[in-house]
Amino acid sequence: MKPDDCSLTSHQLKRVRSEAERALREAGAMGVFPTPVANIMAVAKVEEAEDEALDDGLIARMRKVAGTALKSAFSKVLGLFHASAGLVYIDRTMHAVKQTFVRLHEAAHGFLPWQRGLYAVVEDCENSLDPDVASAFDREANVFASEVLFQMDSFIERANDKEFSIFTPIGLAKTYGASLYASIRQYVSKNHRCCVVLVLNPPEIREGVGFTASLRRVVASQDFQRRFANTAWPNFFTPNDKVGALVPINRRASGKRAFELTDANGMRHECVAEAFTQTHQVFVLIHVKQALNSTIILLPG
Repeated sequence: MKPDDCSLTSHQLKRVRSEAERALREAGAMGVFPTPVANIMAVAKVEEAEDEALDDGLIARMRKVAGTALKSAFSKVLGLFHASAGLVYIDRTMHAVKQTFVRLHEAAHGFLPWQRGLYAVVEDCENSLDPDVASAFDREANVFASEVLFQMDSFIERANDKEFSIFTPIGLAKTYGASLYASIRQYVSKNHRCCVVLVLNPPEIREGVGFTASLRRVVASQDFQRRFANTAWPNFFTPNDKVGALVPINRRASGKRAFELTDANGMRHECVAEAFTQTHQVFVLIHVKQALNSTIILLPG
């Protein structure tokens, strides 16, 4: 499986979560929804520079200021943190909910005591925000941003009081000011149930097979990771396999359907699967219900 944002050591995760909780309490943000980002930035002693655009000219000047104390981006800069000035610059062409996450990510660079002094200027791009490729430095900032946005375990505690369904995190996303993707990931990764969500790219029409939908990411609960550690998901799905058959075409959701998975010990498990799409990605949520009395190995698809 591809790594998730929480691919920190237990010590790192505990330390970052402690700092996120401290930020929420110092900002008076605990229990205030959505999280007041401006308050978090204030306690991190950072301020968003709203009078200057994050463009090539600004980036060039910041790089000159930083000299060798620069953490540079690999692609288009989405956020920039000028540590000594305590200034944050954001690409305001991004979707509003993504801007929120980037602001919290930049605030993390200022708030985490062991990070602020490392660089004069920090540039963040898609690579910095992507858990598959981010460095430990950025994964810490991602985890901080996520813990602050979802107010530690508040989101999952609310979600656990509701029916287990793809629509539960979707329904809570607006309350927390988060994207559907971030909300679904939070729902699955912190869930006590044995579950997994496959994030697929939009289906592309293919002659002969109908369509193919490529796998973008796998996010699993701890229980699922333990039981299905050796599950090898295909890189592509079509309408002819069980996952591909769930992909909604000309509709938003598939509805719940019976599904089977085989664990690392060859035991088959009865599952429930459902899918939802927001046009630019497809979420396939699979919930393991119970083991079946058989050891026949059936690989996914």
